[in-house]
This record gives sequence, C-alpha cells and structure tokens, in this order.
Amino acid sequence: MKEYFKSFNILNAEDLELLESLLQPKTLKKGDFFIKAGSVCKEVAFVSSGFFRSFYLSSSGEEVTYCLMFNHSFITAYSSFITQTPTEENIQALADVEMMTLSKKAVEQLENTRSNWMKMMKILAEREYINLEKRIFLLQRENAEQRYKNLLANYPEYLKLIPLNYLASYLGITQRHLSRIRKSVTN
Repeated sequence: MKEYFKSFNILNAEDLELLESLLQPKTLKKGDFFIKAGSVCKEVAFVSSGFFRSFYLSSSGEEVTYCLMFNHSFITAYSSFITQTPTEENIQALADVEMMTLSKKAVEQLENTRSNWMKMMKILAEREYINLEKRIFLLQRENAEQRYKNLLANYPEYLKLIPLNYLASYLGITQRHLSRIRKSVTN
C-alpha cells in the first residue's frame, strides 16, 4: 500500500509514516461481508489480496451485482462513508481477503493535519468518479459480450473464480446467456 501511495509523488516520508500508524490490518474469509445493507460504513480499505462484489437487493428481492473490486484497489460503501448514513449495498468477499483499513476518524485526521493528504484524497475521489463513469458508459455503450471480453482482457485470473450467477448479474444478463457468450469467446 505504501508503494501505491508513493507512486503519486505527493506524499512525503512523514505523511506515509502517519498513514502507517493509522492503518489496521484486516482479513476476511470467502463469503464474509465488509459491510451489509442497513449498516453505516465507518472505514475504507485497501485490498492487498482477494476480491469483492458489491450488490443490492432488487424490489423483487433478487441480488444484483453491480460492481467487482479486485486487489490493489480501495473499497468502501462510499455514500455511507461520506454521509455516515446507512448503506443500501452489501460488499462481500469472493475469496479470502487481506486488506488494510482506515477508519473515518483516521481519514479526517489525515485530511485535517497534513495538506498533502487533502490533495491525495482529492485524487482518489477523482479516480473513483472516473471509474464509476467508465462503468456507466460500458453498460450503455457495449453489449454483454463486449463487457465480458473487457473483463477477460483486464482480469482473466478472476473470471474463473467468480461464481457464474454473480458474473451474469454484473453483466446484466442471464446465466444461460453468459454460457453462450463464454462458449463463443473460447471458440
């Protein structure tokens, strides 16, 4: 994680030392939840290994996977974390996970005491916005096969590990349609 932050060339050694003093290691087993709907999100995490899905329940009670988060990325229920109100999303580990967490209070301490952290948080928020925008554009511009190929190109090692029902939900298609796509892509 330290290397990740160093790559931005914004934080100095003091900034990184303060971060290290505030980080808490956390592990989750496959199937465990980082947060469940109805809870208030009080931490953000950097995923060192493993991966997650974010899902919500539709009006008919069906789980809808809308986001997949892989290692070397940040996770949190963003709107809940920012507003400190209950979230509507569930974030579930799809593999055993190792991560470093930072509490809401620790994030505020970084922002309030170190000007470099204010810049860093702005960049991280901008990146999350850009990722969200890309996801929206992918959903609206590309068909399911193109979205699957995009995942295959960027995260081939994970596609074998994601249960088909979650992957189909993420792509916005049925498992049957996903099976046809996978068959056509491998031929």
